[in-house]
Amino acid sequence: MTTSSRSLVARGAERRFLVGRRTRRAELLSATRIFFEYMRGLRALHFVGPCVTVFGSARFQEGHPWYELAREVGRAIAREGWTVMTGGGPGIMEAANRGAREAGGLSVGCNIGLPEEQQPNPYLDRFVEFEHFFIRKVMLVKYSHAFVVLPGGFGTLDEVFETLTLAQTGKIQAFPVVAMGRRYWERLGEFLRTSMLTEGTIEEGDLSLLQATDSVDGAVAIMRRGYEQRCAVEGRPPKPLRILGEAPPRQVREEPEPGL
Repeated sequence: MTTSSRSLVARGAERRFLVGRRTRRAELLSATRIFFEYMRGLRALHFVGPCVTVFGSARFQEGHPWYELAREVGRAIAREGWTVMTGGGPGIMEAANRGAREAGGLSVGCNIGLPEEQQPNPYLDRFVEFEHFFIRKVMLVKYSHAFVVLPGGFGTLDEVFETLTLAQTGKIQAFPVVAMGRRYWERLGEFLRTSMLTEGTIEEGDLSLLQATDSVDGAVAIMRRGYEQRCAVEGRPPKPLRILGEAPPRQVREEPEPGL
């Protein structure tokens, strides 16, 4: 496995950064640390795309219907020639990375350092760890052209609504957000329609920013339309420069598992 993760100099850097006003020296050190973490993310992920990020809970295990759905989604994304990007951990993340590996595609993990260590799943071609949530979220949006969201907790919802806000305000365009596992998201959709839309805090058109389906083919079709729109306005992607030590991730191919 090719990995870009490294031991961070100081655990808890984000917690210390968020405590409020500190000495000027402490703030300067934090700014420096944030800059180098940001640059490390750019170096690690600049040539992994085009990516689709798959979000969801770390708590669903193999055999659970949503784990298996994420695995199928990972396969479908890889067959389109796109890289599967996840948080790099277990559950839904593992399933999507696993599906990409099974289909012979690239699989990338973009983890966050937490008090309880989260080990990277074994289906990654490249793995990079971040200390600050906001840097990680920048990388996930910057190097993806779509999000697939399966059932998850606060972290999943955080990513969903931050991305919808960026789309609503025009900061990103042609960036599909596809919710899968419709039974799980039904009440959220009801809240959007009967509370937010009714009270005028969102507009009718904002509802279309989050699209729901349980069809893998349908999800791929949504992402494909968005990708084609994006390609129409983007220039030619840069090539790796050997002088800077840049290289795309190396695919790790394995024999298919029994029964696949």
